[in-house]
Order: sequence, then C-alpha cells, then structure tokens
Amino acid sequence: MKKIQQNKELKRLAILGAARVVFLSEGYVLANMDKIALEAQITKQTLYRYFPSKVDLFKATLKWMGERINSQFSDHLTHPDIKQALLSFATDFIYFHLSDEHIATMRLLIAESPKDADITSCFMSVGPDETDLALTHFFTERFGIEDTESIISIWTGMLLSLRSGVLVGMPKPDDKLIKKHVIDSTAFLLAALSK
Repeated sequence: MKKIQQNKELKRLAILGAARVVFLSEGYVLANMDKIALEAQITKQTLYRYFPSKVDLFKATLKWMGERINSQFSDHLTHPDIKQALLSFATDFIYFHLSDEHIATMRLLIAESPKDADITSCFMSVGPDETDLALTHFFTERFGIEDTESIISIWTGMLLSLRSGVLVGMPKPDDKLIKKHVIDSTAFLLAALSK
C-alpha cells in the first residue's frame, strides 16, 4: 500500500473510531458531524470528504464495528462433532452479544429508533447476516434440513434470552450461568431435531 493510501486509511479509521465514540455516548440523533470531527481531530471539511452525510458515516461505523469485533463464533461450525460445534458456537455467540460494545449499540438502537426510524434500517443494511448464512449451511449439511429459518430463530432466540436483562441494566451473567445456558439450550435444540 502506498504512503498516501496508508495515510487515507489511517484517517478513515480515526474518523470511524471517533464516530463510534460519539454515536455510542450521545446517540445518533444528538451526534453531529462537528462533534465527530472534533473527536477525530480533523476539520469538518475533511470529514465530509470521507463521508458525505451522517447517515453514510453511521452505516460505515456500524459496518466497521462489526468487522472489527468480527467474532469467530461461526468458525466453530466446522468442527466435525455436531454437539461440540454447536456448544462452541453458542458460547462465543453469547459472549459476543453480551460484549459492552454490542450492548451499547443495541441500547442506542432501542432508544433512538422511535426518534429516527432510519436507524434500524441502517443497522439492518450494513451487510448480509453471515451468522445466519453459516447456521443455514450447518443445519442443511449436518441435519439435511431444508427450511432452517425457524430453527435458527428459535435457537438463537433462546441463546439471546440472557441478553434481555443486561439491556435494561441488570448485571451480566457469570461464566457458570452462561455455560449452563449454552448446554441447556443446545440440548433442547438437539432433542427437537432428533424427533
């Protein structure tokens, strides 16, 4: 990568990092390009050269956050043992969804979507859901299931039930509770699929 391209990429990353801080601390509606430029230590004109609008910057920030965190929980689905693949996937899936950054993002979406309906569509549009694609492939290949949508929705819904309390300010569950929840949810799934 040439020096000019490296500098542009570093500036883009600085802008995305600053946008993340401002969006998560102030919310989408109150965040503005002036605050983000100040946080990134650049001029507003420079910011607009990289991102022509707040919506564009918000989408790019969400995408960058997803790529940056990019949990590898889907990689577990390649494990040859079905039960171990599911248990490992479920564990990392829960920890990702209980991470501080994910919780802050979800709180932002919940709080701000009534004020600006485009927020949720921005969140949903940042890219295809690679987790759903990986799970679809897994259940089709390993179990021969064609219509996987409801199975994925039910199982991930069970896994994500631990997140609900955290979203409203309850303490995060400890490792022991997470492990038990993973085992119980996965056992329920496997029992249903064996019928």
